[in-house]
Amino acid sequence: MTIDIHPHVISKDTVRYPNAPLGGNKSDWSKEHPVEVAEMIAAMDEAGVAKSVLVQASTCYGHDNSLVADAVAAHPERFTGVFSVDVLAPDAVEKIRYWVGRNLTGLRLFTAGSTMKVQADWVDDPRSFPAWEYVSEIGIPVCMQMTVKAIPQLIHMLERFPNAKVILDHLAKPSLVDGPPYPGAADVFRLADYKNLYLKLTPRTIDEAKNGKATWDTFFPLLVSKFGASRIAWGSNFPASGGSLTALLKFTQEGLSVLSAEDREWIFSKTALTLYPVLKGN
Repeated sequence: MTIDIHPHVISKDTVRYPNAPLGGNKSDWSKEHPVEVAEMIAAMDEAGVAKSVLVQASTCYGHDNSLVADAVAAHPERFTGVFSVDVLAPDAVEKIRYWVGRNLTGLRLFTAGSTMKVQADWVDDPRSFPAWEYVSEIGIPVCMQMTVKAIPQLIHMLERFPNAKVILDHLAKPSLVDGPPYPGAADVFRLADYKNLYLKLTPRTIDEAKNGKATWDTFFPLLVSKFGASRIAWGSNFPASGGSLTALLKFTQEGLSVLSAEDREWIFSKTALTLYPVLKGN
């Protein structure tokens, strides 16, 4: 079974699902090649993806997670979802409680991305502590959309909230072009000591791991040796990453062919089930 923990859905119905992108600018990908919920299911069927964890498209909908929640409600056998809230707001815990009540099972903190070029400085802001305490208590993972610049702040949070499961989106986009021993990923490798930290492996990293002096057969075994495959999960980033879901999955499978079958099983399904156990019962 293959599970995708990072696709996005976009609706053409802007009345029911109005655009409100974080940073005020809508992402190019969400404008140019949106994928509706029905189209996502068709793409999953074509690619052989059994289940997906829909991730809130922050660069289109901001903190209004209605589309993801409606998709999960309509297709619980195929989806669970990750929502976004303003964790600095006084009502953050109330908002988290609301979206969890809509059967969403992960929180996403969007601190940098295609429409927010500068890494935000609020990753370890004390105003976010009540939200972190609450998600630690209820056991849902926190997806961190960030760059390597925020890793020192993330370490503060990992140490302060050791019971929180944290997923590093896109491995925080390290530079791998220099090749072994991958100095551009040194800060990411530091995170291996924090057992509550998981990695989300997406096509961007697969591509980066074959640029310059980087090679798949030197980077991915090194990554697994540091974190273990049980702390790494695949996400397609479809449709934000160009190409079909089928092509994105095949590209990742090719890149990870240097790993053992057992490691690939963890990355393509078993780690996802650890992070989102609700998928086991659907």
